[in-house]
Amino acid sequence: MTFTELYSILNQKFPLDLRCEWDNDGVMCAVDFEKSVDKVLIALDVTMDTINYAIKNGFDTIISHHPLVFNSQKALTTMSFTQRKLIKLVQNNVRVMSFHTRLDACEGGVNDAIVSRFEYESLERDESDPLARIITLKSKMTISDFANTVKDNLSSPLVLYSGKNEVSRVYIVGGDGKDYIPNAISCGADTLLTGRASYNTMVDAEDMGINIIEAGHFYTENPVCKAIESYIFEIAPDIKTECYCSNKISILK
Repeated sequence: MTFTELYSILNQKFPLDLRCEWDNDGVMCAVDFEKSVDKVLIALDVTMDTINYAIKNGFDTIISHHPLVFNSQKALTTMSFTQRKLIKLVQNNVRVMSFHTRLDACEGGVNDAIVSRFEYESLERDESDPLARIITLKSKMTISDFANTVKDNLSSPLVLYSGKNEVSRVYIVGGDGKDYIPNAISCGADTLLTGRASYNTMVDAEDMGINIIEAGHFYTENPVCKAIESYIFEIAPDIKTECYCSNKISILK
């Protein structure tokens, strides 16, 4: 399978019409579109460490969630860290495709990967936004018990929570979900589960009548890497794949 063919298939799986207008995703870097794809490294972020690992271990393609290039580049020099990464990729003929907000919203994407970690009675989508998922738990839980469940199920080393509601109806948005609080409330959710909120929203949660659980940006989005790996195996079992932990943020306990 060529790079073009793989990208075309993934474009169907992660449709362009789900991409937010402000987003930049797709092919980030590619010298040879028609060369075959033999080894794919899947990571949340294309850090220099990710690139070095790909080169050292013979990967010809990197698939990431977060875009390698987000802002327009006016030059290609070693003065910019993004451009240094692009130069190194080109020099080593490693291609990169990134899927961002459409991977959040699509079936089997980021938020479905989070949902799959929990037992629930029913699953819904927010009709006003295709990105979020809403689950109703099989039985009510205290906020502290559910926060512990989140910590275990997402392998998050640190979970913050606020609010006093019993947890039954959970609105799920991986990554930075503080802007979805009004949506969660309007959908009748008692709890918002996200990767990152903010101090102010966490403090105001009880007054707004909703719980907020913050499980870490990386830990709410990283499960999608395994979902991508499974899908590639389904469509092209001859392609060798590996998920790479690109998290560069440490927690001091």
